[in-house]
Amino acid sequence: MENSTHTILAFSRELHTCDPNDKSITESTVRVIWAYHHKDLGEAGQNYHGSTRGTKSLRLLNPEKAEVSPASLSYFDLTNKDVPVPDKDTTYWCQMFKIPVQHEKHHVTKVEPLIQKGHENLVHHILLYQCSSNLNDTVLDYGHECYHPNMPDSFFTCETVIFAWAIGGEGFTYPPHVGLSIGTAADPQFVLMEVHYDNPTYTEGLIDNSGLRLFYTPVLRKYDAGVIEAGLWVSLFHNIPPGMPEFVSEGHCTLECLEEALGAERPSGIHVFAVLLHAHLAGRAIRMRHFRNGEEQKLLAYDDEFDFNFQEFQYLEEERTIMPGDNLITECHYSTMDRIRMTWGGLSTRNEMCLSYLLYYPRINLTRCASIPDIMEQLQFIGVKEIYRPVRTWPFIIKSPKQYKNLSFMDAMNKFKWSKSEGLSYNELVLKLPMNVRCSKTDNAEWSFQGMTAFPPEIERPYKTEPVICSSSSCLPCSLSFTLLFVVHVTSRTIGNFGPFVQ
Repeated sequence: MENSTHTILAFSRELHTCDPNDKSITESTVRVIWAYHHKDLGEAGQNYHGSTRGTKSLRLLNPEKAEVSPASLSYFDLTNKDVPVPDKDTTYWCQMFKIPVQHEKHHVTKVEPLIQKGHENLVHHILLYQCSSNLNDTVLDYGHECYHPNMPDSFFTCETVIFAWAIGGEGFTYPPHVGLSIGTAADPQFVLMEVHYDNPTYTEGLIDNSGLRLFYTPVLRKYDAGVIEAGLWVSLFHNIPPGMPEFVSEGHCTLECLEEALGAERPSGIHVFAVLLHAHLAGRAIRMRHFRNGEEQKLLAYDDEFDFNFQEFQYLEEERTIMPGDNLITECHYSTMDRIRMTWGGLSTRNEMCLSYLLYYPRINLTRCASIPDIMEQLQFIGVKEIYRPVRTWPFIIKSPKQYKNLSFMDAMNKFKWSKSEGLSYNELVLKLPMNVRCSKTDNAEWSFQGMTAFPPEIERPYKTEPVICSSSSCLPCSLSFTLLFVVHVTSRTIGNFGPFVQ
C-alpha cells in the first residue's frame, strides 16, 4: 500500500523454515535490518541505499500491547531537573518524588519513558522504588548520587521496586484487569527514581532531564499489580572468569521463600503477566525457569538472543500462576571472550547482573526473592586457605597461601591463571554451591528465611530447548507463519520520486 506519505510492504515467512541458513523466529529478540532508496527501481537496476539504512532489535512475536487510552486520561511526570551527569563511566542518580494523587485510590494503567532527546544511549535504565510512608516533604528538595557514602538516610527506606524500564524499551500498558495502585495508605506516597547513566566515553557537560510519565484513572480495575525482583543478588560474590565463550550463572527464588510468603499471603497463588529480563554487556541469553514440586514447567520467559540495548517487559502469552511449593531460577548465559580480567557482579554496565522482574497480581508483601552463592568455596577453587578475621575491610584480605597473602579476594581471583577448562570446572562448582537466600518485604522488613542458607535443587543444567524436527518431505513444526509490515515514511521533499517498492 502507498499514499502520499507512506509506503508499506507486507511479507511473510514460516517461523521455522528448516533451512540451516535461516534463523528461526521465536519469542527471543530479533535484529531487523532495513534499507531503502527514495527512488524507484530504474533501468540501470536498483539504487544504493546510502546512509538510509539501520537496524532495530524487536520481539516480533511479543509486540507491545497498545491499548488506546482515552484522551482525557490524567497523568503526572517524574523527571529529573537539570541533573549534571559526571564525566565517568557509570552514575546512578536518585531523586525522591511525592505521588501527587493522595487520599483516594486510583490505578496507574500505563507508564512511558521520557528520555531527553539525544540521551537515548546515556540513560540505561530507570527503576522506581516505593519508600517509607513516614517521610515528609523535606526529602524532596534535592537529588543525590545513589549508593554514595553521603547518600541521604531517607533513600535507604526505598527498597520495593514498583516499576522498571531499561534501554531500548517502549512504554508499558497494564492488562485491562490490573493496575498499579496509588492514593491509599498502603500505596506509595514517596517514590525514589533511580536513573542509571552509562557514559563510557567520559563526556563532559551533560545535563539530563529524563524520567517517566504515569497515566492513571479513578476507574478501578479488579486487581492491584505487584513486582518481585528475582535472580542473583547484586554482589561481588557473583563473578565470571575471563576468556569464557559461555559461562552460566543462576539466581534462585527458592521454594522456602515462596512457601513462606505465598503461604502467609496468598495460598492460592499469584498470577504473573509480564517479565523483564536484565543483564549487562556480557549477557548473551536469559531464561526464567519455573518448577513445581520439583517438576520443571514451561519457561516463564526467555531471550536466547539477548541484546543489552533492548530490554523491556515481555507480556506473557498466557498468565502464569506461581504457587507455594514452586521455585524459580533465573539462568543467565555470558561471554567474556573479549576480557582479560574477572567480571564482577555490580552496578556498572561493565559489571554484571542476572535479574528478572516479575509483574503479577494480586499484590502481596514480597519484593525480592533472590540468592547469592557462598564466596569461601569459590576462593577455595583458586587455592585460598585462610582470610584475615575479623573482616575489617571490603573486599576482605587473604592471609594464606603465600602467593595471595595480603591481596584482596578480587586481586587473588584476577591473579589466578584462568583457562577455558579451569573456567568450566569453576562454573560447575559455582552452580552447586550453597547459597544465601534473600526474601524481602516492603519497608526493609524480611521474611524469616532471609539470610538462611539453602542448596540449589537438582535440575538439568543448562535448560535444553526442544529441537525443531525437520524432514525432507514435510516440516510440521514449521507450519506457523509470520507477517511483517515494513513502513517507510516519506518526507515532502521525496514524495514525487517514490514508487510502490522499497529495497
